[in-house]
Amino acid sequence: MLNNCPIIRNMSNEIDQYLKSFPLPVRKKLAQMRSLIRKDAHLATEAMKYGMPTFILNGNLVHFAALKNHLGFFPTPRAILKYQKELTAYHWSKGGVQFPLEQPLPEKLISRIVKFRVKENLKKVPKQQ
Repeated sequence: MLNNCPIIRNMSNEIDQYLKSFPLPVRKKLAQMRSLIRKDAHLATEAMKYGMPTFILNGNLVHFAALKNHLGFFPTPRAILKYQKELTAYHWSKGGVQFPLEQPLPEKLISRIVKFRVKENLKKVPKQQ
C-alpha cells in the first residue's frame, strides 16, 4: 500500500479471472454488470480493489461483487442517497445495494447511477499516481 491506498493495477485479466471463478449463471450476471458499467463509464479503467472488480475514474467510481444470493453494487453513499427511492425494491445500505441473483438486473437504474458517479468523478481533480 502507498499512502494508505491499495496499489491499483489496470488489469482487466484479473477481473476476467474473478468472473471465471463463479458458476455460469453468476458469471453471466457479473459479465452483464461489467458491461452495463463499461457502457456508461467508458473513460474509466478497471482494476481489482478490495477483492472486487472496480471501475476507476479520478478515484473509485463503482465496485461490484458476487455474494451468496446477490450481486453487490457499491456506487458510494451519495449515489445510494440520490437513488434511494428507486432502490426500495432492494436491500441497500449506506454504500451499496443488493441485486438478487434470481432477478433481472435493473439496467436502467444501474445506468443512471453509473452516469451520476461519472459526472461526480469528472468534477474531481485527477489523482497523481
